[in-house]
Amino acid sequence: MAASGAGEPVDAKREKAPFAQRIERTREKLTPAQLQFMQQVQLAQWQKTLPQRRTRNIVTGLGIGALVLAIYGYTFYSVSQERFLDELEDEAKAARARALARASGP
Repeated sequence: MAASGAGEPVDAKREKAPFAQRIERTREKLTPAQLQFMQQVQLAQWQKTLPQRRTRNIVTGLGIGALVLAIYGYTFYSVSQERFLDELEDEAKAARARALARASGP
């Protein structure tokens, strides 16, 4: 039994196929037919992983969108809860009134 594409037999004891060798187009001189075959294989691999990648991209986009909406919603919620700033303004008014009372007093 031969491994597909590798040309070496499968080791029957270990049941492992040999790894494919990486081919660099710039270092090795390849024929146009070999280059075309490589492009076909790369296209087939890309098309095979495309649905999975698309699903991951959609999930990532939805996650980022949900995070943005959560931050946006929390910002609106915080702005509507301006009691803290109102309390600070009240304290500032009271402090100004005390300062004016001291300045105008004896």
